Amino acid sequence: MTSQPPRIGIIIGSTREGRFGEKPARWIHEIAKRRTDLAFELIDLRDHPLPFFNEPMSPAWAPVKNEAAQRWADKLATLDGLIVVTPEYNHGPSAVLKNAFDYAYKEFIRKPIGFVGYGGVGAARAVEQLRLVATELQMAPVRNAVHIGMVEFLGIWQQGKSFEDFPHLAQAANGLLDDMAWWAKALKIARAAP
Repeated sequence: MTSQPPRIGIIIGSTREGRFGEKPARWIHEIAKRRTDLAFELIDLRDHPLPFFNEPMSPAWAPVKNEAAQRWADKLATLDGLIVVTPEYNHGPSAVLKNAFDYAYKEFIRKPIGFVGYGGVGAARAVEQLRLVATELQMAPVRNAVHIGMVEFLGIWQQGKSFEDFPHLAQAANGLLDDMAWWAKALKIARAAP
């Protein structure tokens, strides 16, 4: 009997109308689906409309009461890791994405997390902030990430170019996915150990 490959959720980290985030999310998902060592699921935060965090206690100390947050935590519990596709707003991640992190805790523990960022500097500042949040949630941020800078972002969003016009992005994506595979397998085994 073969075990199931680790399940990785690819989260679209923006819910704005007219958002760009769907494009890189679908692009990384297409690259990821070619692999046989991991299973992937696209997760849209639009499908998880969470109110601003207003629980009496942190999910680290007590279960959340909000039903939408409970469904969000249930979804996270089915995953062995995350790839977050994030914009950068004012040198940080979107509020809706940070809020989604705040609404769970044990569902994140000891799982790898990787990032695909887009914007002025490839969302490098947003990614760095999210790495700090992930570390506090006891996740394992992987080293490699995809940073879609302004040239690529504007080329794809407004100038009719595609991701294939920027082959360095696919190289970065494969590095990210290789990191995710190693960490997801190692941590899945470790989480299952007594």
